[in-house]
Amino acid sequence: MNSTQNRVIVILVDGMRPDGLTQCGNPFVQTMLEKWAHSLSARTVMPSVTLPCHMSLFHSVDPDRHGILTNTYVPQVRPVKGLVDALDEQDRSCAFYITWEELRDLCRPDHLRSLHMLNLHKNADTDRRITAAAIEELRSDPTDFAFLYLGETDEVGHGFGWMGEQYEACISKAVDCIRQVYEALSDSFSIIVLADHGGHARGHGSEQPEDMTIPVFACGPAFTPGTELENVSIKDIAPTVARLLGVEKTPPEWEGRSLV
Repeated sequence: MNSTQNRVIVILVDGMRPDGLTQCGNPFVQTMLEKWAHSLSARTVMPSVTLPCHMSLFHSVDPDRHGILTNTYVPQVRPVKGLVDALDEQDRSCAFYITWEELRDLCRPDHLRSLHMLNLHKNADTDRRITAAAIEELRSDPTDFAFLYLGETDEVGHGFGWMGEQYEACISKAVDCIRQVYEALSDSFSIIVLADHGGHARGHGSEQPEDMTIPVFACGPAFTPGTELENVSIKDIAPTVARLLGVEKTPPEWEGRSLV
């Protein structure tokens, strides 16, 4: 990789509401507000469900275009090339650190340099464990783009309810993971943090603002610390990562815009 290009890591906290983030009590949130570019009013896509939202993040189109409307993957009828596939074509290496097996379908086979997976439903303390694995590998591996998925917040939301004590404690735990990545890797990576959707009561998937509004934070040389990003969509993440990695030719179907 050209040394003048940024490496990029995207950290997604499943089901993290912006108000849950700001109310969780973790002091690193204030650091992020002051030192990272950010939006507390970004929008996800409908249906506000995990796999459709991730597909829109990685393919920069709405679910009615990529065709994934539930948490079950089906092959696209009219395929849209995703972020990992586009980066691989430009010789940018990619790695996934995930705790939900369905996310393997965010890119086509043989396009990842590395895949590290812990099954959320069969392992304990997956957010901390997958974060530690990502930090250990990325410190020495020259991967250009890494995706780190933290899934426990969504599990707690479904189990105990969004915006309850257990939920906010789980967000604080995820923020600790983000802080660890920042402290270990921010010298060599631009970092983007976001959620796929929010939630209310014990579910999500509706067009309610509680489900559709997500936080987006970004730090690195291309972002001005403390600035508020406007009119941000989850579909903007793939074009932003491509731009940060110096990839100018992106799939023509992409609907999002780069944030830099």
